[in-house]
Order: sequence, then C-alpha cells, then structure tokens
Amino acid sequence: MSATAEARAETGPSVAISSAAAPDLVAGRRAFFTYRDLGVTKGSQGRIRAQVTAGRDGMTEPTGWHVHLCDGQFVYILNGWVTLEFADRTVTLRAGDSAFIPGGTPHNETGASENFELLEVSVPAEMGTRPCDPPAAPA
Repeated sequence: MSATAEARAETGPSVAISSAAAPDLVAGRRAFFTYRDLGVTKGSQGRIRAQVTAGRDGMTEPTGWHVHLCDGQFVYILNGWVTLEFADRTVTLRAGDSAFIPGGTPHNETGASENFELLEVSVPAEMGTRPCDPPAAPA
C-alpha cells in the first residue's frame, strides 16, 4: 500500500457494517417512528447518514409541513407505503418506489401503512428539520 493510501486508511472513511440481528436504534425526529442507524455517519465521517425508518402501528398524525436543512434526502420504500405532500403534488410511495427531496423543499407526510419502512439517506449526515408554513395554493 502506498503512503497516500495508508494515510487515507488512517484518517479517511471506514467500512460500516450494520446487523439486523443487533440494530442500533436511535432517537429521531418523530415519536411515532423508530429509527435504525446503519453506521454510515461514522464510516463516512459525517458526510452521509443512512437509516431505516419504520412506523409504529402506522402514522398517528401527519408530520406537519417542514423542511430539512441539508443538501438532500433520498428515501426508498422497503415495505408498506407513505403519502407525501409537496407544493405541486401529493404522492403515495409504495415498496420499491423512491424519492429525492432537495434540502429546503417544503413537504408533509400525511399517512403511512402499519408496516411502513423506508431507507433514508441524507447528505450531509447532520440534518436539521424546521417547521414551515404550507405552500400557497396555486393561482
């Protein structure tokens, strides 16, 4: 291994392994969801966050309109469905569907199935959430 490769191995990103048998459940934005950290934040040194978000007996209430303070959020539905509202559309994503939501985009999750589960990836790993007003109705 070259000196450059050795230095990168010591200071750069590292392999991240997450086991379903021993999930790392963490606090999240919503009390009615569970969040499983996949270790990517540590492995990527904070560049990327990946987690599995699951509903507890479905959504008990809409999330309310909000924006995420990040570069972007990618979601891939693993199981069930979730309904999202955006300024220009309402969509229901089902298992196998995905969405990329640029940071700062107002949205509202309004419903989810009891078995709802999604993979969420955000850049950077540190992602804030801020409530916002609903978008104005189109003229």
